[in-house]
Amino acid sequence: MTIGFRFKARAQRAAGVIVGLIGALLTPTLWASTSQPTLDQTLANGLRVLVYENRRAPTALHMVWVKAGSIDESSGATGLAHVLEHMMFKGTKTLAPGEFSRRIAALGGRENAFTAKDYTGYFQQVHRDSLREVMRLEAQRQRFLKIDEAEFKKEIQVVMEERRLRTDDNPSSLAHEMLVSQAFQASPVRNPIIGWMNDLENLTIHDVRQWYSTWYAPNNLILVVAGDVKAQEVLAWAKEFYGSMKARPLPTRKPQSEPEQNGVRRVALKAPAQNAFLMLAYKAPTLRESLGPLGVTHAASRDLVALDVLSTLLDDPGTGRLTKRLVQQERSAISVGAGSEGISRGPGLFYIDVTASPGVTLPSLEAKVKQEIARIAKDGVDEQELTRVKRQAKASQVFRQDSAFSLAMEAARLLLAGRTLADSDAWLTVLEDIRSDDLKRVAARYFIDDQLTALEFEPLPLDGSAKRGKAPSAFGASTGTRH
Repeated sequence: MTIGFRFKARAQRAAGVIVGLIGALLTPTLWASTSQPTLDQTLANGLRVLVYENRRAPTALHMVWVKAGSIDESSGATGLAHVLEHMMFKGTKTLAPGEFSRRIAALGGRENAFTAKDYTGYFQQVHRDSLREVMRLEAQRQRFLKIDEAEFKKEIQVVMEERRLRTDDNPSSLAHEMLVSQAFQASPVRNPIIGWMNDLENLTIHDVRQWYSTWYAPNNLILVVAGDVKAQEVLAWAKEFYGSMKARPLPTRKPQSEPEQNGVRRVALKAPAQNAFLMLAYKAPTLRESLGPLGVTHAASRDLVALDVLSTLLDDPGTGRLTKRLVQQERSAISVGAGSEGISRGPGLFYIDVTASPGVTLPSLEAKVKQEIARIAKDGVDEQELTRVKRQAKASQVFRQDSAFSLAMEAARLLLAGRTLADSDAWLTVLEDIRSDDLKRVAARYFIDDQLTALEFEPLPLDGSAKRGKAPSAFGASTGTRH
């Protein structure tokens, strides 16, 4: 799942994809300011180690992040990052298939993994006294994974079934996949994280082994530990278990820049479901290395933050402009959603999704959405609306700082995107300075047909085997794995 700064709860249902605890994990926001870690050190082999000490509970969170996701895959081999994530649970030189998870469970812990456009992540949460053993176990599979032919043949079938259930049989996921693949032409962000079915059918064990040997190198990893731990002790264990890993040259990541879009792109989709829905995707900036430093005088920074503010103004459940007009007043829509993708190494989109009420046409809903955005572009917003959004941001910051998951995930995602940890506080500083003119500017600049890809979903009759259609959630997604 590509995840935005202000990623909403409903985005957890996007494109097939987040399961159980992962759903809770993948919802951090840059409005939850990332405090500086207790320790931030890079080992001789290139492994970066972050430690956040927190004495509130006797637990420890251990996360390993690999800077390799679906954006790094090549044509004909999509889904590789996610398949390898599955294989990471299928044994090492010293652990039998499934034994990793059984040992974590025996320690009273919980664990899982997730794949996104930009990265693959693995985590365990255990009692603080079990942290050393968890680090030892994770280091084993990061170094000595056994990719067995028989296990691969079984697991690729699992992944294909996952795709059938969470994408092919899910109208909102299928629509999101089609929308993104039409919005981008050259960038690999157009490919689904879980992979195209034909690619999955033709992946080989050689492909998976090659992916592991290419990207799972210490100089391509970030280790984050948070909780009731001692930073220097964690550093010593990191050196003990990860320090002997050998750094390797990494492939040159080609930019694969997206050509300029010169006209609206429209697609239509039909599938068994209950409701018609509309998805609009506008090209929008992401927080990546090329954006430059965040600051109140930096135009690109202001655009990025203003777009995030705009999404709240459009779809806040109580006061959002689209919510009030379409859902509460006119009752022409069952639900609305809006949001941008936030931190990413690749190009991004600003999504607006609207589920139509019975008898309401999708072109009429699109016209109303554009009317509301045009009003913002012309008149801006009043100070009361801006104040409300800023207060929500500050409240979110306080709550998120209580979460080790949020702190660890945000820190890793910033670093993986070529950013710095200071971006969290810089984001808040820019937010405080956002004015009505900023919202007018971004509404006029980004919400134009030359940057729009629109999808209309027409529901077909449900039969006994069809799954119920869900209101769409048009936000990029990560693929979580429950083992």
